[in-house]
Amino acid sequence: MNKNINIAIVGLGQVGIYLYNELKSKKKEIETKSGKIINIVAISAKNKNKKRRFKVDKKIFYSNPLNIFKEKKIDILFESIGQSDGISKKIVEYALKKKINVITPNKALISKHGDQLAELAEKNKVNLEFEASVAGGIPILRAIKEGLSTNKINKVYGILNGTTNYILSEMENSNESFDKVLKKAQKLGYAEPGNPKLDLNGFDAFAKIKILSALSFNTKISKNNCIMEGIENIKLQDIKIASQLGLRVKLLGISKIINNQLFETVHPCLVGKNTYIGNVNGVMNAVITEGKPVGESVLQGEGAGPGPTSSSLLSDLMSILRGDIKYPFGISSNKRNSIKPFNKDNYSNSLYLRFEVKDKQGVLSLITNRLAKFKISVKRIIQTPDKKNRRATIVIITHKTTEINAKNCLSIFKKNKGILKFPTIIRLYN
Repeated sequence: MNKNINIAIVGLGQVGIYLYNELKSKKKEIETKSGKIINIVAISAKNKNKKRRFKVDKKIFYSNPLNIFKEKKIDILFESIGQSDGISKKIVEYALKKKINVITPNKALISKHGDQLAELAEKNKVNLEFEASVAGGIPILRAIKEGLSTNKINKVYGILNGTTNYILSEMENSNESFDKVLKKAQKLGYAEPGNPKLDLNGFDAFAKIKILSALSFNTKISKNNCIMEGIENIKLQDIKIASQLGLRVKLLGISKIINNQLFETVHPCLVGKNTYIGNVNGVMNAVITEGKPVGESVLQGEGAGPGPTSSSLLSDLMSILRGDIKYPFGISSNKRNSIKPFNKDNYSNSLYLRFEVKDKQGVLSLITNRLAKFKISVKRIIQTPDKKNRRATIVIITHKTTEINAKNCLSIFKKNKGILKFPTIIRLYN
């Protein structure tokens, strides 16, 4: 690699523009630590004249990013558009084929096309780095690829989305509704101002758990149809009831090997207030790996925002500037195998079930009889009557049961006149 390194940045959203400023302001520091002089020779976004947080050099601005390759010699491309397909995929593929190193925070792209892009990088003997795609500023991917590389990891789990963790923590602290706290998160820049759906419905965390699985278990990225639930149905009353029980609601991503089969899931969990994971609050992320011989390893840090993400992008840059060509997923693509999925129907948990019912005789016995019929035993019942509206809230904590058993048992409550809405279900974390 030459001493002078030409860099292009495609995508100047929150992350891209922050990165642009970091690269300019840390040019000397990067040279001191790597011996390389970096030059930003091209930047690209949809709108040249958009008002941005930092001023851009319009002389190097390209409205069409593909023109960069025709006019400039590029050594490293940063892709921060964020699409799983379209121009994001096109430009990364093009760069790798042109033997250009690529750095991206794009988890949607990597979780969908990471296997194919890794093969392309290996074939052309360049780097594809994506540390910033999982858990913001936490160097978890490098820790798994390098620091834990000789360990046999059998489980990786944690809080992988700062937006949802902030919302759940803030609902508990402020005693405010989901909608109010979401607006607060959008104002603070923790949630997308337009459409925060991909954070709230669990998709963002699920893309990250797929990347973590592939790295932890040396497998291809799974295409399994697993449990993916977000936090949209969590109400303030669930947070309050959980608190009374000494529990907190957290959105967890979980991936583990069960009987040589891969199980991945993202869903809200009830965790103990006295546990480590129960005390990771605000926009913090935490990733926990379990393996042999190391045991349990924990990494925690800020997972949302352009600052932490840029920290990981610069870490990838430094890795490339030191001159190593590495396998994107830690080992050669032809040594990464597909793994059979664990049947999600057999996943078992204790359940928190919240029923909103008409306050009349026989409703509670209807519920408990139905649970008994499916051999779901009750651990605890909390009844809160609302005499004024002739309603009641019934919360039941069950002993362990499987997903399929719970689904079959609860299906009757979709059409029952005494039950006002289908029960809210939160799994207790084992």
